[in-house]
Amino acid sequence: MINKWLKNLYFIICLVTITSIIILSIVITNFRNRSYAVNDENQNEPKSSIDNDVKIAKQSYTKQLNLEEVAKQNENEIVTEKIERTETDVEFNTKYRENNSLPKGKMQTIQEGQDGKQNAIVKNVYKNGNIISSKLISNEITKAAIDKIVEVGTGSYSNNYIPIVGDQLKVTSDTLAIRLEPNKDSEKIITINKDEKVSFKKSQDTWYYVQYGSYIGWAESDCLTYEDPKKQTDGEDENAELPKEQLLKNVNFSMLLNEKSGLSLAQFKKIFSDDKNDKNNVFKDNAEYFYYAEQQYDVNGIFVAAVGIHESAWGTSSISLAKKNLFGYQAYDRNPYENASNFGTYAEGIDLVSRIFAKYYINPAGKPIYGGEKAVATYYKGSTLTAVNTSYATDKNWANAVYKWMVYLYNRL
Repeated sequence: MINKWLKNLYFIICLVTITSIIILSIVITNFRNRSYAVNDENQNEPKSSIDNDVKIAKQSYTKQLNLEEVAKQNENEIVTEKIERTETDVEFNTKYRENNSLPKGKMQTIQEGQDGKQNAIVKNVYKNGNIISSKLISNEITKAAIDKIVEVGTGSYSNNYIPIVGDQLKVTSDTLAIRLEPNKDSEKIITINKDEKVSFKKSQDTWYYVQYGSYIGWAESDCLTYEDPKKQTDGEDENAELPKEQLLKNVNFSMLLNEKSGLSLAQFKKIFSDDKNDKNNVFKDNAEYFYYAEQQYDVNGIFVAAVGIHESAWGTSSISLAKKNLFGYQAYDRNPYENASNFGTYAEGIDLVSRIFAKYYINPAGKPIYGGEKAVATYYKGSTLTAVNTSYATDKNWANAVYKWMVYLYNRL
C-alpha cells in the first residue's frame, strides 16, 4: 500500500517538474521574441536611422575638419633654424670725394666697386620653408672687396643734359671696358682710358651703346660724362626741382620704395636743415648722401633716411655714435654692439644699406639694378613698407614707425 502511494507521489513530482520546465521555456521564448521585435522596429524606423546617420556623419566631418585646420595651422607656424655653411658676398664700400670741376649734384664713377667673397657659417631661420632671417656666426674672406670711388660735383653750374645720338662723351673712370652686351659678364671688345672720348648712339638701363674708332659696343653710363659749356648756369637747374604739392601726391603707406623720391639735392638738404631732433647734426651733415644713393640705386632716399632715423634715434644711439652706423647694420641680437658694422664715414653706411635694400629686399630677382648687377631678392616680398617689414624687422610695427618719419620729412619741404 505504501509502495503504491510512493509511486503516485513520484509520478506527481515528475509531472509538476516537466510542466514547470515547459512553462518556463515558453516564457523565455516570448521574452526573446519581444526583444527582437522591439530591436527590429527601432532598426526599421526611418527617422531614427537618418538621425543616427546624420549625427555620425557630422561627428566624423567635424573631426576631420578640425584635424585639417590644426594641421594647416601647425604647418603655417613651423619655424626652423639651421646652421649652414655658404659662400656669400662681401659688399664693397663706396668712397665719395668732391670735384669742383663737375657741376653741383653731378656724380661720376672713378672706380667701380666689386663685391668680395667669403666662406661663412650662418644661422638661417626659415618659416614655411622660406628664409626670414640670416645671422653671420663666423666667416673667412676668400676674395677682398674693391671699393667704389665716386666723385661728386661742387662746381658752380649744373649739367642735367641727356645725351643724344652723335654726342661725344668723355671717360671719367681710370679705364672703361666696351663690351659686346650690356652686362658686366659680357666679352670685352676693348678697354680705353680716362679722358678718351666715345660717340653716343643709344642707351639701355645703365648702359650706353657707343663707338670708339672702329669699335662699337656697350659701356657703363656712369663712367661717361658730357660737358657742354652752353648748358652752364649759375647754381642748380631750377627746372629739375618739383614743387612740394606734386611730391606729396605720391606719398602713401603703399608707395613703391624702388622708385626715387623725386627730391633734388637742394630739397634733401632743406628737409634736414635746422631740425631740433638732429641734435648732433648727423643727418644735416650727410643729407646729400641720401640723394646720391637714390640717384645711383633707384631706392627712395627718404625711405633710407627714415630707416636711419628710426634705428639710430636720430643718430644718438651708441652704435651710431661709435661706429657711424645709422642702421644697426649686422647688429645681431646675441651681441648687437660688438657685431654691428663699423663704417669709416656715415656716407659709407648710407650707401651700403641703400644697395642692400636694392639688391635683396625691394626688387624682384633678376631685375637690373646698378653697375650691371641684378637683384638677388633673397628677402623680396614686394616693394612696399609692409613687404620689407616681413623680412627686415621682427618688430611688426616697424613699417608704421618708418612711415611716420617719411611723412615727417616730406612735410618739411
